[in-house]
Amino acid sequence: MEENVQSTIVDTPEAFEPEASASTESSEIEELRQQNGDLRDRMLRLQAEFDNFRKRTERERMEFAEYAGEVTVRALLPILDDFERALKAAGGAENELTRGIQLIYNRLLETLTKQGLEQVTTQGEQFDPHQHEAIGKVESADHPDNTVVQ
Repeated sequence: MEENVQSTIVDTPEAFEPEASASTESSEIEELRQQNGDLRDRMLRLQAEFDNFRKRTERERMEFAEYAGEVTVRALLPILDDFERALKAAGGAENELTRGIQLIYNRLLETLTKQGLEQVTTQGEQFDPHQHEAIGKVESADHPDNTVVQ
């Protein structure tokens, strides 16, 4: 017995034109490479934007912390001045109240020093508006003009 074998031929353009299928595959590969390059470029740009955002956020956080500390120190300075006046008014009297005021003054001064405050001696120096804050002006024959008296 003999069998009849039939084969089926599929009509596809690639079957008849091998160069056409190679050029189609080549253009698809080139298009995929282009997409890959575009995606890689986009990823690198997003990475750079994120890095810039992170740095900017850190810088703003540091500036805010510095500013917040400055505001706190400025708010506490008049209190420190009040303690100094209270100690001066006590006139060197040694009692429990004076010692208590002195302890509070010392702790406040120590805390402000830890925050970066520096005590500056200004009495007798020339007034500098960038460094000093004038409360009032006093006429004095003992001191030259624009000299910090107190």
